[in-house]
Amino acid sequence: MKELILVQFGQKVREERLKQNLSQEQLADKAGVHRTYIGMIERAEKNITLINIGKIAKALEIQIADLFAEL
Repeated sequence: MKELILVQFGQKVREERLKQNLSQEQLADKAGVHRTYIGMIERAEKNITLINIGKIAKALEIQIADLFAEL
């Protein structure tokens, strides 16, 4: 069973990505991570590190805290 926090975090990343009309591949390129990694995060298959949370927030041009809002 997937941890709720991972599911919620993945949903938030997907929501923010879609707001900006970015594909998973485009976000991955901006964040400097592998293209499949974004999908794994959005599907709650990865327990993401703080370093990669920072990379994704920067790529989305939002604050790290925004990725945890309403979780």
